[in-house]
Amino acid sequence: MHVRLDETSAAALEIVRGDGLSDSEAVRTALREAAGRRRVRSAIREEVKRIAADERDRDEMRLIRDQLAELAPTLAE
Repeated sequence: MHVRLDETSAAALEIVRGDGLSDSEAVRTALREAAGRRRVRSAIREEVKRIAADERDRDEMRLIRDQLAELAPTLAE
């Protein structure tokens, strides 16, 4: 695989290589780390969708929000 790096990517590669890695090792490490972050973000998105679809949970959150609003001090006008 051959790639052309722009300045930002070249600087990022230098950071990853800072641990004494070769270019190949640094690219493999960066790809694994990026894939891991994407998996985490995807899992979070799915969890948010699941929670948002739970009508009982949304009703409970509304109830708690209303209760907290009743407890909040009123501001003098």
